[in-house]
Amino acid sequence: MKLNIVPPRAGLQWVRLGVKTFFRQPLAMSGLYFMFMAAVSVLSLVPLLGSVIALALVPAATLGLMAASREAAQGRFPMPSTLISAFRGGAARTRAMLILGAMYAAGLMLALGVASLFAPEVAPVVELPGGEVSPEMVRNMFANTGLWVAIALCLPLLLAFWHAPALVHWHGVSPLKSLFFSFLACWSNKGAMLLYAVGWVGVFMLVGLVMSLLGIVLGGAEAINLVLYPMVLFMASMFQTSIYFTFVDSFVAPDAPTTTTGEDA
Repeated sequence: MKLNIVPPRAGLQWVRLGVKTFFRQPLAMSGLYFMFMAAVSVLSLVPLLGSVIALALVPAATLGLMAASREAAQGRFPMPSTLISAFRGGAARTRAMLILGAMYAAGLMLALGVASLFAPEVAPVVELPGGEVSPEMVRNMFANTGLWVAIALCLPLLLAFWHAPALVHWHGVSPLKSLFFSFLACWSNKGAMLLYAVGWVGVFMLVGLVMSLLGIVLGGAEAINLVLYPMVLFMASMFQTSIYFTFVDSFVAPDAPTTTTGEDA
């Protein structure tokens, strides 16, 4: 296995492949994502340890959704059991994935804990009628130092765990090394990752515009609320589908598929 450097335009290709693959199996992909979110919601109800366990399962769930994306990309229907693929690779891989999950939960809680120390005490803001966002609310949000500290701490954490579940499960990389290689791959392909993020922002903005126009045509906010949750579910599932392609193009292995026109490092 070796790092693969791709051109920046590959980021938009990842977005396109995610959307295309999602629509090959939209019910399966959105259903699997809903199952994951439902499991997280149930676990979060458990006092104290519930939220920690839910966070620790995120890398395993990410791997499961990537495995489902691979199935859909190859024209197969991803079964519900695909979601637990991380725990079906033997005792060693399962143990490594649990360690990775514990590291993710600890890292995220530490980052958010540090960020909370910088969060100022803000006076409550009176909400506008209809739940509209006031200029004061926006100013308070961007003036919150804790928000920027959270972003600064969580972004490198996100990059370190971006490819880590797949490296651990599919290539047997140790949890600690997987974090290093994941961050290195994301940084080496920062142009593609940036365009990937910009592409998804554009997709979400376009969907938001379409929903606003739909609400005007169908009768306002009440009509939008009817389709809001399914649309958010579909969009989140679509984004999760695309993560698989960022991994496939960032590393080259003898048994790994390829999707876009990358250049070997």
